[in-house]
Amino acid sequence: MKIIITGAGAVGSHLAKLLAGEAKDIYLIDENEDRLQQVASQIDVFTICGDAKSMDVLMEAKVDSCDLLIAVTSSEETNLLVSIIAKKFGTKRTIARINNLDILKNELKQMYTELGVDTLISPVDLVSKEINLLLKRSVFTDDLEFDGGKLTVFGITIGETSPLANRTVKESAYLNPNLDFKPIAVHRNEETQIITGDTLLKYNDIVYFIAPPQCIDTVIKICGRECFEIKDVMILGGSNIGMMTAKLLEKEYNVTLIERNRQKCETLAGKLKKTLVINLDARDVESLEKEGLDDMDAFISVTGDSETNIMSCLVAKSHGVQKTIARVENIDYIHLSQAIGIDTLINKKIIAASNIFKYVRRGEVDSIASLHGVDAEVIEYIVQPESKVTKKPIRKLNFPYNANIAGVIRNGEGFIPFGDFTLQANDKAVVFAATEAIPKIEKFF
Repeated sequence: MKIIITGAGAVGSHLAKLLAGEAKDIYLIDENEDRLQQVASQIDVFTICGDAKSMDVLMEAKVDSCDLLIAVTSSEETNLLVSIIAKKFGTKRTIARINNLDILKNELKQMYTELGVDTLISPVDLVSKEINLLLKRSVFTDDLEFDGGKLTVFGITIGETSPLANRTVKESAYLNPNLDFKPIAVHRNEETQIITGDTLLKYNDIVYFIAPPQCIDTVIKICGRECFEIKDVMILGGSNIGMMTAKLLEKEYNVTLIERNRQKCETLAGKLKKTLVINLDARDVESLEKEGLDDMDAFISVTGDSETNIMSCLVAKSHGVQKTIARVENIDYIHLSQAIGIDTLINKKIIAASNIFKYVRRGEVDSIASLHGVDAEVIEYIVQPESKVTKKPIRKLNFPYNANIAGVIRNGEGFIPFGDFTLQANDKAVVFAATEAIPKIEKFF
């Protein structure tokens, strides 16, 4: 598969690194030579320094034989134009990163599709929706819904009173007599492992479960946790992410947005209908206290500075805020959330990459997602009539040890499959897999 990526910024370089590991033919285009050299020193990609809008540059990248073009420069106009040009020259599929969410409206979306832009991706929109989902179920560290919520994969920390603590999965099987849900992975000390019957669960582990909607409350109870109601939310940072998150949340919550730039505050106040916008430097903890930090149920820090976001969330935790979410740019920080006490660290390039990745995977992939701080993916495959997974029961498939067919959606109903279950054509199979296992899994689908 030949892929062209335009833009070697945060999203583009991250995608290039992920895709290079898949042994793809990758071309990376950017006007910044230093960026390109930095990426090329780490991975094996073809780099082209130049303007992605230039016909000469695109022809040098052999755009006419391209399977997938991913336009993720910082310029929305460039991304749209490059995608349209690439399609006209024979690129099979195009994906453009956008900032203007109005483009996602159906009528405009259809227009761009007709022009040649197959898929529009907005990292800002994806992050704000993920934050909204994390507030809905307040005890979850991750929350991924499949087929409109027929199955959910979620992370939850094992509480001190949980009957799961200090027991193997096999020993705690009595808690799930009807096999209605399944623990699929455990994250402990910055490491993730696929769960087996002999896996010992401990207090403060983050355990990832898959369950249909009617069983989620049961899992929460078994884990010794309890959902708490969120009413008052404080957002730090008036970036695009901060504004979009506030716009989404103000429909259901009392939202306060803190931004230190006065001019930006005035702009935000004009765009947000119900959000209280306050001009304040977040480093002034005393002022945050005066603005009601102690009374907040959730604190979301999405400034452009990762360290500020982490530290402000820790301050919020020390003031009794139950739910904290911090945006971080450095992927290495993602693994720290469990250790330092922040509920969830989010990274927009990981979220954007997950949404783009489903167009790269082999097999009929309906959706794909990454869990925060976990070197694994959750992939929803649509089972094809002659695929290997339809030939034998799950236990006889010789599936990779570091992967798990965790859930199945058949005829609109989600349930948990076990060893004697055989997949059928048109089933949707939710697979949890370590990243290195995915090339093997694709052969089954």
